[in-house]
Amino acid sequence: MSDDTKKPVTIGRRGLLKGLGAGATALALPTLWLPNKAYAQTSGRGSVEHLIYIRLGGGFRFTTAFNADVDGDFNPFGSAGQRAPGTEWGVGSLLEQATWLEGDEGLPRVELGMQRVTDFTNEICVLPCVDHEPFSARADGNHGTGLERFLTGFVGGNTSFLSYLNYGLREKVAEAARQGETLLPAFSLGESGMALGAGVYAGYRPPVLDGSGFERFGFDPDSTLPAWAVNIAGNLDSRLRAKLHPGLRTGVEAYQQTREATRAYGRIFRDPILRVNATSEEAVDGISNRELVTMLGDDGTGREVVLALRLFHFGCPAVFLNQGFYDFHSDEADGLPGEMDQANRLLSGLRTALKRMQHPKGGTYWDKTLVVLGSEFGRTAGGNKFNSANGSDHSSDLATRWMSMPMMGGIIDQASKGGRRLGETRASDLKAMGKVYSYRSVLKTLMDLLGADHSTVFPADNPLEDLFL
Repeated sequence: MSDDTKKPVTIGRRGLLKGLGAGATALALPTLWLPNKAYAQTSGRGSVEHLIYIRLGGGFRFTTAFNADVDGDFNPFGSAGQRAPGTEWGVGSLLEQATWLEGDEGLPRVELGMQRVTDFTNEICVLPCVDHEPFSARADGNHGTGLERFLTGFVGGNTSFLSYLNYGLREKVAEAARQGETLLPAFSLGESGMALGAGVYAGYRPPVLDGSGFERFGFDPDSTLPAWAVNIAGNLDSRLRAKLHPGLRTGVEAYQQTREATRAYGRIFRDPILRVNATSEEAVDGISNRELVTMLGDDGTGREVVLALRLFHFGCPAVFLNQGFYDFHSDEADGLPGEMDQANRLLSGLRTALKRMQHPKGGTYWDKTLVVLGSEFGRTAGGNKFNSANGSDHSSDLATRWMSMPMMGGIIDQASKGGRRLGETRASDLKAMGKVYSYRSVLKTLMDLLGADHSTVFPADNPLEDLFL
């Protein structure tokens, strides 16, 4: 059974607030600053404020969409009939799917500016040859270990990518707190495997939310107490702290800071714009929740992406979520186009929304956001268009090995990488004809672009300067 069928572990309102508060306390406590050794960085370090990382669940047949200029045995759906001018990478015909633009129902999306993905392929950069272990003799086509590598970088990894990211941004969060600003951490929407953390990273695990809104956070505990009761509690803590020797005050201070951080997060989570199920007409950052739902969809994944955009308003650096289920061991010919139709809608909706949304720091959200798609491995039919059940599998070959990852956003435009492919495969057998990148290098690049400290993360892998050459 695929790991994708496991029910994600979620946490309740009280647990979420306590966890966030404890993490904020860790950031607020005094630390000893020591100079770091120099470590590899890209020319675009710190140029991105937000990341949306979407996993195409179950293992995705990348050669049907993002590395499609290959022989028919690898891409039975064929290449797109048209692609935007200046596009180098192989655009699959599946990217033409756009039922959400058709008829009267699609008219509001057309009016909002949404387009087929094939109309803006020159704004997307693709890395055709991303591999978990470039020096390994074979691909990892196992659902369990492939997903572990995808979420943590290693088989049996005990710290997930978002935990590394939250840890790497700890100084930025602490500085904002000193200025009186509360920044949300990275969030995982429905995927508990992206919230692992061990050792120093344990306190920086991202919250995992199951659902697409914060409706359950409408209760304000402080509002149920009269002012004199709130003052009594605060004064009691202060008197206790004053009685203690300075060297023994850490525990009381941590408690006070945790409680205040919990209040701050609670105030954010009660903000109406995070109630994306309400489809408010009020414009925030230049767009309403109703417009976002119209573009991105009223299903669970669509609303998760809407929630991600609203979390960014409160300083959240990254959101991870799963989309679809692509483990088509059978009936891929019939099932894959429908799944891709939904993925295409997310790409088009995100592009349109990000370009319309005004960022609090100036410019648009598109300027400051990177959208990345990936999956735990590719798929193969063993030298045929489909397997005997009209589907595809995953094994140890190159079709399984290559994760051809697309990226789009302002940084891709600024680096003049829209439409470019960084690497290439031979059409006849998928042999790499250019650069091969380790998946850990890709993760490290995302951390670097977000300005996170990655000096202790994946020391054998460097971020990708090729994005800026």
